Amino acid sequence: MDPAWPYPQVPEEEQRTGGDPARGYDYLVNGGYITCGIPKTVFDSVSAPLTTPDIPGRTGDNATLPFNFSAATSAEGVRVVSANCLSCHAGRINGEIVVGLGAADGDFTADQSQFVGLAGNIAMTATERVAYDRFATRIRAIAPYTQTKTIGVNPADNLTAALMSHRDPATLAWSATPQIPLPPAIVAPVDVPPWWRMAKKTSMFYTAAGRGDHARIMMAASLLCSESVEEARAIDAAFVDVRAWITSMPVPTWPFPVDAALAEQGKPIFQATCSRCHGTYGEDGYYPNEIVPLEEIGTDGTLAAGASQFSERFVAWFAASFWGETSRLEPQQGYVPPPLDGIWATAPFFHNGSVPTLAAVLDSKKRPGAWTRTFDSTAYDQAAVGWKFTPTGLQAAEPNAGKRVRIYDTTLLGYGNKGHTYGDVLTDDERRAVLEYLKTL
Repeated sequence: MDPAWPYPQVPEEEQRTGGDPARGYDYLVNGGYITCGIPKTVFDSVSAPLTTPDIPGRTGDNATLPFNFSAATSAEGVRVVSANCLSCHAGRINGEIVVGLGAADGDFTADQSQFVGLAGNIAMTATERVAYDRFATRIRAIAPYTQTKTIGVNPADNLTAALMSHRDPATLAWSATPQIPLPPAIVAPVDVPPWWRMAKKTSMFYTAAGRGDHARIMMAASLLCSESVEEARAIDAAFVDVRAWITSMPVPTWPFPVDAALAEQGKPIFQATCSRCHGTYGEDGYYPNEIVPLEEIGTDGTLAAGASQFSERFVAWFAASFWGETSRLEPQQGYVPPPLDGIWATAPFFHNGSVPTLAAVLDSKKRPGAWTRTFDSTAYDQAAVGWKFTPTGLQAAEPNAGKRVRIYDTTLLGYGNKGHTYGDVLTDDERRAVLEYLKTL
């Protein structure tokens, strides 16, 4: 703990060492950590194979699949295809896929079980049908709890909670009947943070909830398919390598011109206004890993109030499970201000993605009450640092369903854009200088 920093700090805890970053990346993009899915013969019948991999390092069956899908062998011995970690943890900037960047264009507004159900109409062998039915059962169980109100926000916390409800914590056996109450169907939205922040963070998740062994927490996606503790342990062993890659991955640098003189003017303003929570940068930089209380930060408190997997019953399930052997959930009534390395690439901003640009983060008067963006990764606003957007009416006023889910409506539960008004005290010139400095981090 450092008394120079004004809020409680999350202490660093021992992590498993010896991971191989290269092996971790290979496992991340090729490994079979999601071992249930649609039979590959069915997937291939409706999806044309790629002729060239869309991200580096894809091999075997995965070389012909979209980056956010991977092939694995199921418990039935069937080759299956399912979404992988990059469905949420890879994004696009200027048309390029960036592994480790949150998917700010992810669409979880539809009932995912409908798409899986369509695959069930395609002919398959008896063994493939068994594998398909096991996967479809899980998707049908969690689908009602993973639908967001708008494109771009993520339901991962609710998804994990729904899976916990259906799993025995001691054996990880699936139960058709929930063993603990399911989470509310209303999703508390989150913006997927970039992985490169983990090089500095001593906890995981916005509320500092993920404590202890980070590698084990990172492999929680295997809850969808893992049928035993033994299977989970094998995946966990590989995630030591995955964490090694994540904590050593490069931070994307600003790809456009920078006004160096203006950025230099912005540095002392940033240090005076922002560094007490977000830290300092350069050779002697320091990141405090603080928890800022809700009453101080003033941002939407739905997530920090104990939503989704951070409710008491799910914290208890986690503690009693395989995950609780080396890690734990300790959600706090506040948020951890992130390190700002590569902040330019991580729009939209705040834990729920409610603010489209850094200019609006620094000036609360510029935040739209409802807005929509094109989801074109080349539509980047270099001056405001973030996504180009159009202010619009509230979702309730939009009769067209396709247009409605593109609207980010800050009046919805969990979608608020208030708080974090520290930049409001700056002049317009000071804000421009800080924005220019932020481009250099």
